[in-house]
Amino acid sequence: MGLSYQSTIVASLKRGQLKRLQTPWVVALAGNPNTGKSTLFNSLTGLHQHTGNWPGKTVLRAEGHYKYQGEHYSLVDLPGTYSLFASSVEEQVARDFIYSGSYHAVVIVVDATCLERNLNLVLQVLEITPKVIVCVNLLDEAARKGIEIDLKLFNKELGVPVVGTNARAGTGLEKLRENIRGVAQGKINCKPRQIIYDREVEAAIEALLPKIAGDDFMSINPRWLALRLLEGEEVVCHEIKGEMANDTKTSKLALLGG
Repeated sequence: MGLSYQSTIVASLKRGQLKRLQTPWVVALAGNPNTGKSTLFNSLTGLHQHTGNWPGKTVLRAEGHYKYQGEHYSLVDLPGTYSLFASSVEEQVARDFIYSGSYHAVVIVVDATCLERNLNLVLQVLEITPKVIVCVNLLDEAARKGIEIDLKLFNKELGVPVVGTNARAGTGLEKLRENIRGVAQGKINCKPRQIIYDREVEAAIEALLPKIAGDDFMSINPRWLALRLLEGEEVVCHEIKGEMANDTKTSKLALLGG
C-alpha cells in the first residue's frame, strides 16, 4: 500500500506510535512553491540525492543525504504546497507525509519577500508537530526590495528556530544544519505558539481533550486531533470510532456521534 492518508495516520493511531523511516535522522523539507526549496535541497545534499516516485503516485519523490558533525541526515523534499487542506495530488503527498510523523524534524522554507502568505503553512504544521525549523530564504531578494526581517523577533513569536538563508549563495546553511541537528535530537526545546480559535471552538476542544489525550492508541498531538474531529475529517473519525468500538468505549463513541 502506498504512502496514503490511510496508511500513515490510521496506522499511527492503531499502533500508538509514529512510524519511523529506517535512517538515523530524517528531515522533511516543506514549503510553498517558488520559495527556493529545491535550491536549498540541492545545496544541502549536493550530489548525494536520488529521485523516484512516491508509492502509488506519479508524483516525483526526491531524497538526499548529508553528514553533519559525523552524523547522517536523510532529507525528503516534499512537493510544494500552500496548505495542508489541499486537493491536488502533489499537495496531498506533502500533507500525508507531514501527518505521518515519519521524520525527526521539519524544515519549512518561506519566501522572505512574502512572509504573510507563507505563514499559513507554517502555522498549520506547528499544530501537528513542534519539531520545526523555519528557514527564511531569499533574503537577498528581500534586501533588494527594501524588506528587513527581524529573525530574532520572528523566532520569539513562533517559538521555534528561525534561520535566514540565501540558498543560491550558500549563506546561512551552516546555521540551518546546526538547528536541524538540535531539533531532530531534542537538544533544542521548541515551544510553538498555539493558535487560539473562537470561544465556541476552544470550548469544544477542551471538551474533547480529556476523552482522547489519555488513550493508548493516540500518539498524535491531541489538540490537532480534536480539531480534525470537530471538522469531521472522515478517515480520522472513522478510525477512532472503530478503535473505541473495539475497546467498548461506548461513552466516547457516543461523543463522536457513533
